[in-house]
Amino acid sequence: MLSFDTALVDVRQMALADRLTVEEGTPTRALMERAGRSVAQEIQRRWTRRPTLVLCGPGNNGGDGFVAARVLAEAGWSVRIASLLPRTDLRGAAKMQAELWKGPVSALHPALVEGGDLIVDALFGSGLARPVSGEAAATLAEVARRRAEVVAVDVPSGLLGDTGESMGAIEAKVTVTFFRKKPGHLLLPGRLLCGEVVVADIGTAAGALAHIEPNTFENDPGLWLDGMPWPKTSGNKYSAGHALVAGGYPITGAARMSARAAARSGAGLTTIAVDEVGFPIYATAVTSVMVHKLTGADDFAHLIADPRISALLIGPGAGVSAQTRDRVVAMLETRRPTVIDADALTAFHEDHARLEGSIAGPCVMTPHDGEFARLFDPSGDKLTRTRRAASQSNAIIVLKGADTVVVAPDRRAIINSNAPADLATAGSGDVLSGIVLGLLAQGMDPFLAAAAAVWIHGAAAAEFGLGLLAEDLPDLLPVVRRRLYARHQSALDRAQENGDLRSLRGVRGVE
Repeated sequence: MLSFDTALVDVRQMALADRLTVEEGTPTRALMERAGRSVAQEIQRRWTRRPTLVLCGPGNNGGDGFVAARVLAEAGWSVRIASLLPRTDLRGAAKMQAELWKGPVSALHPALVEGGDLIVDALFGSGLARPVSGEAAATLAEVARRRAEVVAVDVPSGLLGDTGESMGAIEAKVTVTFFRKKPGHLLLPGRLLCGEVVVADIGTAAGALAHIEPNTFENDPGLWLDGMPWPKTSGNKYSAGHALVAGGYPITGAARMSARAAARSGAGLTTIAVDEVGFPIYATAVTSVMVHKLTGADDFAHLIADPRISALLIGPGAGVSAQTRDRVVAMLETRRPTVIDADALTAFHEDHARLEGSIAGPCVMTPHDGEFARLFDPSGDKLTRTRRAASQSNAIIVLKGADTVVVAPDRRAIINSNAPADLATAGSGDVLSGIVLGLLAQGMDPFLAAAAAVWIHGAAAAEFGLGLLAEDLPDLLPVVRRRLYARHQSALDRAQENGDLRSLRGVRGVE
């Protein structure tokens, strides 16, 4: 089971958490008071007093806005409220909070934006399922036109909490949400529209997450660090795994970068298998990576039958051909962890059934959107379509992008958020597949290996910054791994000091 520390909740789960909290004795009005106060506190932390306009919607999100306005006004801020509905038309806790506001309430209108140096967007929360329209849309458009700074409550109004899709949302400087982030805070374009996301504790029931049993998470070392393979004093190069990359020709750089990434990720041995025509290029271009020359029709099958090979990769530079398809199937038939990327995915664009029918062991596919659409139904939001593909194929799917999603066949999903824009460079995906391969070769759980590889890939790119080339990435991996190892050792030391042996279970290298 994954740690709940970085769990994400969807709109339905958040509503359930609120209901459980109310059933345990905390009234909705109290939750609203805490939420609004949290918004006001975050505003006061970041800005000095200034004219502030709070836009309030018809539901609980608007109620949070009324609370935030009251708290700011009590602190001496100049605050105005513009509401989509008159106070008399509000219901429940939102109505009670609106009645505590002693100032005037104006009808929502774009003209009111003038003179508002700071805008609090409390119109609609994450549960909105239709485009923002009417006066709300016109007012938000005016806010955007004036480039006013915006603080969003829960999500920028018009942002779908489950998918990150925008139905009229404008960009916020800060978004204050409650209990846990939602997928829409991380998935694009939501992540770009939310600005900095602050998660406020409003006293949600302690057992809510356990009851909900979330299956979507934000990628973080806390999810997979205990399962990372680390060198052991008693180990050797064979116990650290043997990674095999199917090399292509005439494109050779892709497979070479994958192999270097696998080696830098800790694989004890890394081999590139290449047909005779490409052998001289590979043999002269790599040193610590071995190159195996394939001369006969059966050489590849004989090579991968070697039980000492612990994980396999095909795709980078492989070419879209019948030979590539046959080699993919042969790899999958070994039932050893196999990574399929790039050309090896595209090669099956007219033969999906053969690929899916061959998956009998651990398999990780790492497509970008174009490759994904050649194999799977591309309709729906990113989480939905990736979950559907993972379930259909019985493979772990890493759908790459600035908001890479990693999904297991059982629907567990991890959303990555640490990838810098510098990764948008040719060959970076080949390095990613090599990192996955290296971790798999050392025996790491495939789902966690995929998530770890994505995070490490992003951290390595951030280490370099502007001007990054894909070939720079493998040599940055040791820096990231050293930091992760230090964090891992620190956690072990704390656990040993506290006598908490349970936290040591399953940690590789701890006997």
